[in-house]
Amino acid sequence: MSARLKNQLSYLFFIVLAVLAFYTVFRDNDMALVAASLKKMKLSYLLACAVTALVFTMMEGVMIWYLLRALQGTARLMDCIRYSFVGFLYSGITPSATGGQPMQLYHMKRDGNGLSESTVVLMTVALVYKLVLVLMGIAMVLFGFPVLKENLGNYLNLFYLGMFLNTALVAVLLVVMVFPAFAEWMILGVEKLLVKGRLMKQSEYRTASIHRFIQSYQNAVQFLLKNKTQVAVVMLATFGQRCLVFILPYIVYCGFGLKGADALAILMIQMSIYLAVDMLPLPGAQGITELMYKRAFRDIFTVEYVVPSMCVSRGISFYFLLFFSMAVCVVHHVRFRMRRG
Repeated sequence: MSARLKNQLSYLFFIVLAVLAFYTVFRDNDMALVAASLKKMKLSYLLACAVTALVFTMMEGVMIWYLLRALQGTARLMDCIRYSFVGFLYSGITPSATGGQPMQLYHMKRDGNGLSESTVVLMTVALVYKLVLVLMGIAMVLFGFPVLKENLGNYLNLFYLGMFLNTALVAVLLVVMVFPAFAEWMILGVEKLLVKGRLMKQSEYRTASIHRFIQSYQNAVQFLLKNKTQVAVVMLATFGQRCLVFILPYIVYCGFGLKGADALAILMIQMSIYLAVDMLPLPGAQGITELMYKRAFRDIFTVEYVVPSMCVSRGISFYFLLFFSMAVCVVHHVRFRMRRG
């Protein structure tokens, strides 16, 4: 299957899923009332939401630029910011966000960045992101569990599942980085069992890919050990970046002129939603994110504003960023083709 066909199928699957998600979320709502409530959103706060979402995405590009300069001595900031939008677009339209990093790596290599350096940078950013997310989740369970229990309802189990999956992934990546030989032996052993069970076909390419994957993480751990200051800076930047997207519903809350809710409680609820759906095999976690948002923020935004607030918050933090990222990719593609003649 060609790369173009895979992209077309990803877009088609994304659109179908989006239609189903919109139908599921809005079928029991009076859209005239929702539209009337949306009109009460102050324009200044709407713009603040859009700026916050864009800064959130661009901060990943700044981190890529910072680490790439540390590794190869040079990198263009605007190119690195573009890589972040490329990652957001392809993560948003592929299951479990699996398409983001490969496309980022493709663009980085095409721009002349070293393949090894680019791989290490992207793996470091991904690992730090997961680690920070898990640490924030643990802190939330320890210090904010009453807020979660009160607002998540039956979705609390989904939050636990998200915490488990993210923690397990971080643990696996750490094992790969610290004990690469053992990790490769384990992965190849599982592959052999699947081949013997006729669940997979023998593939030398897959075996070589597993070896390259292990080697890439070994290179990443060497970078982490040699550049502790840079890694600490990226961890702090990642924490700030996450807080930007988690605080966005509070900006929406203020934009509707609502008062009385605690900003920290709203941040924790949004964080719990993000953690719960982060590892689900759905492009952009569509559908489940919206349903969970309606339940978690029902008491804070009240029945009148919970759906309008979801339209603004989710619309800007995901759909607006997705189409903005698509525009960035299209513009760059056109310029690239023009330069090549």
